[in-house]
Amino acid sequence: MTAIDVLHVITSTQRRGAETFAVDLAVALAARDVSGEVLALAPGAGGTLDVEALGERALVPATLRVLRRRAAAARLVVAHGSRTLPACAAALVGGPPVVYRSIGDPAAWAGRGLRRARTRLLLSRMAAVTVLWPAAGESVRALHHVPAERIHVIPNAVPAGRCPVPDAGARRAARQALGLPAEAPVVAAIGALGPEKRVGDAVAACAALPDVHLLVAGDGPERPALERRAAAEAPGRAHYAGTLPGPAQALAAADVVVLPSRTEGMPGVLIEAGLSGVPAVASNVGGVSQIVRDGETGVLVAPGDVVALAAGLRRALAERQALGAAARRHCLAEFEIEPVAARWADLAATLERAP
Repeated sequence: MTAIDVLHVITSTQRRGAETFAVDLAVALAARDVSGEVLALAPGAGGTLDVEALGERALVPATLRVLRRRAAAARLVVAHGSRTLPACAAALVGGPPVVYRSIGDPAAWAGRGLRRARTRLLLSRMAAVTVLWPAAGESVRALHHVPAERIHVIPNAVPAGRCPVPDAGARRAARQALGLPAEAPVVAAIGALGPEKRVGDAVAACAALPDVHLLVAGDGPERPALERRAAAEAPGRAHYAGTLPGPAQALAAADVVVLPSRTEGMPGVLIEAGLSGVPAVASNVGGVSQIVRDGETGVLVAPGDVVALAAGLRRALAERQALGAAARRHCLAEFEIEPVAARWADLAATLERAP
């Protein structure tokens, strides 16, 4: 088995934020002569990444045995969120060092009692824990007793090349392909349609803004209810595109991105929007404020406040050009994959197991 520097473990092959980041990071590290491989614990539904799945289910013994065998060739393993923590903690005892990449808001998902104790035990087996913004590190330290020296702040990131600033031709083509009006204001909600995303708030906010159309790019269990709500509150002004191959088409069609989530980590979709020069209106939760600077690169609102969300959308639409240009400058400086990969390379160099 060929030795590699870093094995990246993701929960599934589904094209979601943590999984996509792992693939992007592996590519960026390879350009720095840090070899790597990305493996998924199990297959995913819907849009999938071209990544090998180790088993049919994530946490069954057969999958964990394959994970242990494949990790034997790696100097370092990075577990990218969710079920990769228990999988790597169980399968890789005595194996290469493991870095757990915390992808959400630790304060929101810590739980209590046995759940918190279990997470604390699993994190104690990690060589290091990375968090996306400083306050998340404080939460990990306080809630799970991870020593400060094992916590590293490395933000989310996206390759700028995947998020070009759309010109007028790209805007026309995207809107035509998605069945959107050529000139009406368009707000885009991009991502999984689950309860925590509160896309219904985006429907209600757009319904309060005459002539504004809502593009919903993504799928999930909330979709039928959202379609019914949009038909009642904003008839003819909500467009459901399903899961798209990537963000570029939706961002080319949009004037503003909306993210009214109840909880978030550091959403990749907001970085993608910023790199594309599209301002965002988002709930001020988790690490969102690291990306969206209120009144400078977009607008922040309290979660669940539909009136404030509608007002924020109105402002962002009116100031789209200035906010979008500032968002692009900010995201290029802070959240582009290359400088973030350099920080991962430095961390890997300090933790890798000797050959």
